[in-house]
Amino acid sequence: MPRPAGVTVISALFFLAAIYLWTIGVVKLLAPEAISLMSGAQLMYGLELAGPYMAMLVGSGYALVGWGLFRLHNWARGAAMLVMAVAVASLVPKISMAELGVPVIWYGFQIALRAAVAWYLAQAPAVVDAFAGKTPAL
Repeated sequence: MPRPAGVTVISALFFLAAIYLWTIGVVKLLAPEAISLMSGAQLMYGLELAGPYMAMLVGSGYALVGWGLFRLHNWARGAAMLVMAVAVASLVPKISMAELGVPVIWYGFQIALRAAVAWYLAQAPAVVDAFAGKTPAL
């Protein structure tokens, strides 16, 4: 069964997030004052304060999930849905405290987009068939 285009796009986005976090970690190690660890806050969900090694570790997690999605591993599908759920949960306080107008629309858009990605990975017939057709491999 061929990989659905949506899964390929989601996998690529996970890889881009990994590259971004690795870049933050490496720059922070080479030039500590050049960049703030808060640059990766939207992808690290509170772990950004743990330092550059944590940025690279979380980036490795994103890369692993991206690779697993690209290879149609079911564990990666579950992990990606979990990341989307954590992302939505982390946006709830932000939208609750946001001023009316653009911030509410922006946070609402992010929540809707992440919920749509999780729903797509969980329910889309093409995705379910593609991951069901993959034989489990370690």
